[in-house]
Amino acid sequence: MSQPSPLPTPPHDPRHPLFTLVEIMARLRDPDGGCPWDLEQTFATVAPYTVEEAYEVADAIERGDLADLKEELGDLLLQVVFHSRMAEEQGAFDLAGVAAAINDKMIRRHPHVFGDHAYEDQAAQTAGWEALKAQERQAKAKGGVLDDVPAGLPALTRAVKLTKRAARVGFDWPSTDQVLDKLAEEIAELKVEIAAGDRAKAREELGDLLFVVANLARKLDVEPEDALRATNAKFVRRFAFIEAELARDGRTPDQSDLAEMDGLWDAAKAAEKTLNTKS
Repeated sequence: MSQPSPLPTPPHDPRHPLFTLVEIMARLRDPDGGCPWDLEQTFATVAPYTVEEAYEVADAIERGDLADLKEELGDLLLQVVFHSRMAEEQGAFDLAGVAAAINDKMIRRHPHVFGDHAYEDQAAQTAGWEALKAQERQAKAKGGVLDDVPAGLPALTRAVKLTKRAARVGFDWPSTDQVLDKLAEEIAELKVEIAAGDRAKAREELGDLLFVVANLARKLDVEPEDALRATNAKFVRRFAFIEAELARDGRTPDQSDLAEMDGLWDAAKAAEKTLNTKS
């Protein structure tokens, strides 16, 4: 097998935009003349912005807006530079260290590209990837199956990852039929607690219900966050139809009633169906 081409070295030209971004962040964090807001930030206070920027990247992708995606990727890159700068100030690591670490990981996890290993098929490659990740977890002294599933993930996403990890060691329902049976069971239990007026237990049962829904999404190979995001967009689109139709009569939704808005909702669905059929 031929050796892979040498990896390109990172840009060191001071005129390079990435170098400039690192310098901008250093200036913002400079106690002598820096920005007061940037100076008072910590990993914990910046983290919510990092998550928000990641979602805005996903939103730009969902909308197919490449110009916006360029801007949002820049905002996300700033977050990486921000965290790296704070770590550098503590003598922990810098941006170059972050890049070196991910370089090493990607090369290590792709022995079929950067080495002489060969996988028989996609399934074997996936199994090899998971085996390498398991070795990395052991090296980090995280021996538990679920130990390194990040607690900060969106709850539905984390539920999928938790159940996927458990499924690898055989803790899983055999088919979607059992998951659907469990879903019906959880709905029945939720109804009991709602009827009893026990808010705390209803909350717990609702959590159980959502966890089973995440399991079902995994079994169907559907990303629940993506599915819910699409449904959110559909709801917004159809409600906007209701508002537009009412506006024709000079009215707003609060001047209508449920029966009328339900009818308009059905009209929105029919219009979408017709449009999809034509397309």
